[in-house]
Amino acid sequence: MGTAYTPGLRVSPRTTIEKLRRLPLKGTVLVKEGEVVTPHTVVARTELPGLMQTIKVAERMGIEASEVAGVLKIKIGDTIKRDDVIAETKGLFGKFFRSEFKSPVGGTVELITASNGHVGVREAPTPVEKDAYIRGTIAKVIPGEGVIVRCEGALVQGIFGVGGERLGEVVVVTDGPDKPITDATLTAAHAGKIVVGGSNVSGAALRKAAQLGVIGIVCGGVVDRELMDYLAEALNQPGYDIGVAITGQEPIAFTLMVTEGFGTIDMAVRTFELFRSLQGKIASINGATQIRAGVIRPEVVVPLSDTPTTLAKDDGDEDESGQLGIGTPIRVIREPYFGILGSVTGLPEKLQKVESETMVRVLEAKLEDGRTVTVPRANVEILEES
Repeated sequence: MGTAYTPGLRVSPRTTIEKLRRLPLKGTVLVKEGEVVTPHTVVARTELPGLMQTIKVAERMGIEASEVAGVLKIKIGDTIKRDDVIAETKGLFGKFFRSEFKSPVGGTVELITASNGHVGVREAPTPVEKDAYIRGTIAKVIPGEGVIVRCEGALVQGIFGVGGERLGEVVVVTDGPDKPITDATLTAAHAGKIVVGGSNVSGAALRKAAQLGVIGIVCGGVVDRELMDYLAEALNQPGYDIGVAITGQEPIAFTLMVTEGFGTIDMAVRTFELFRSLQGKIASINGATQIRAGVIRPEVVVPLSDTPTTLAKDDGDEDESGQLGIGTPIRVIREPYFGILGSVTGLPEKLQKVESETMVRVLEAKLEDGRTVTVPRANVEILEES
């Protein structure tokens, strides 16, 4: 039987971490290779073009399109502000019954169409800045696009998250990996902090965290219905559903990362103890998650050194891929068994047809609830031994 590999979550007390910081479109890189940066350092900047707004001058002034050129007080390339007078009729005898038209938008005049009397105004561009996200060193500059920031530090990846990039101090708020975060757990002292708990965070705790100004929550699991209800309230979208698209863009008060799955699940002891060792340190957290093609993991990064040294592989620094074998502990990362733990019982060599009608490599596993299932190998990840 051939060797099989599958990706796993990384939980490492010290490893080399690289983060690509890329602009959404071409712009200017503001740093150089070798430069030491902080999480708030702006490493690249660009501008998103403003929207084109069409002003129907002829219709708004009640004149023929052919008359518009004679009443306009602007030309292509002019910069105008909202309520600037852009057209004015001469009136009777040059001074009576004059009519003027004020622009409803500001921007740059890009076009004047004689055939219909329309004026196109491009609104001001929106500046976009990309910061470094972590403290580290610029390892590579991608001209006009962005940079790669590198550091040496602790890295904990989760199975699911919501909320974007944030920065705060790590504070462990429960006595053990089996203890949940409740509303009573959180106090005003946790404002601006990344709080770490054990098995679960309640819906009431999510709401209190938002009220207190907590910026990050890390725990083993969360009840999906309680999370949905909180998001529906926070986003003012009744019936809100996370769906299958990438998360991380939700405009909520904090970033949430769960390390084990949905429900009430004890955080892995090794992960909890790592967070305990990081107590009081400044961390970067990001809840962005994508479990389909192009997997993106939510994460907590704690830089321990700006410039990485040559690292000897420690017990916690696993390769990006782990070897599958009979008895390997796994977690299923896609429905219908999402988040359930188990162990490999078989690795068939032949490709098998799955529900999507594609032929893929599969594995057989015994789940922790006693069921024996067959799932695509791409739908599982290896669990590290504690």
